[in-house]
Amino acid sequence: MTKKNVQQLQYKKYIKPSWAPPDWVFGPVWTVLYAIIAVSFGWVGYEYLQNALPLLVLLPFVLNLFFNIIFTPILFGMRNFVLASVDVVLVWITLVWALWIIYPIIPWVAYANLPYLAWVSFASVLQLTVARLNK
Repeated sequence: MTKKNVQQLQYKKYIKPSWAPPDWVFGPVWTVLYAIIAVSFGWVGYEYLQNALPLLVLLPFVLNLFFNIIFTPILFGMRNFVLASVDVVLVWITLVWALWIIYPIIPWVAYANLPYLAWVSFASVLQLTVARLNK
């Protein structure tokens, strides 16, 4: 059994609100979002490496990727709902910070990430609800 299958089985066991999307929705949504993230965050990284952006502009993008990446191990590896809830809020905060700081410089990056912001906003509420339901 693959790690992904184990995670899916674990998620199915969690108590979820009635408005939670079906499990199969997460894969396609994150596939599209990771493509957007790769192109737009990659562009920000490229601009930083070309000395066109200061570190302060790059920082929230790097932090966002870090918090995004550690969410799955926290929730499914450690099975820590509280820490996963803190992490998803940090994903949201760093994304808002990133979009706010990049908009005046490279507006298309902010616009391209609006679907990511919408999903992370929804996912944050979902994670906080799941954490409360699975105390």
